[in-house]
Amino acid sequence: MGTYLYIVQILLGIALIVLVLLQTKGAGLSGVFGGQDVYATRTRRGLEKTLFNATIGVAVAFFLVSLVSVMISG
Repeated sequence: MGTYLYIVQILLGIALIVLVLLQTKGAGLSGVFGGQDVYATRTRRGLEKTLFNATIGVAVAFFLVSLVSVMISG
C-alpha cells in the first residue's frame, strides 16, 4: 500500500509543479523590484481562476497523501 501512496504522491507533486508554472507570469518577484504595480488588485476570471482553484485542490491532496503516507509508514 505504501508503494501506491508514493506513486500518487509523485504524480500529485508533478501536477502541482505544472499548475504553479502555468500561473500568471506577472505575479512573481518582479513586483519587488518595480516591475509592476504591487498594490494593484485583480480579480481572477475564467481559466486563471480555474488554475488557481486546481492548484489549491492539488496542494491539499498532496498534503493529505503525504500525511497518510507518514502515518502508515510508522
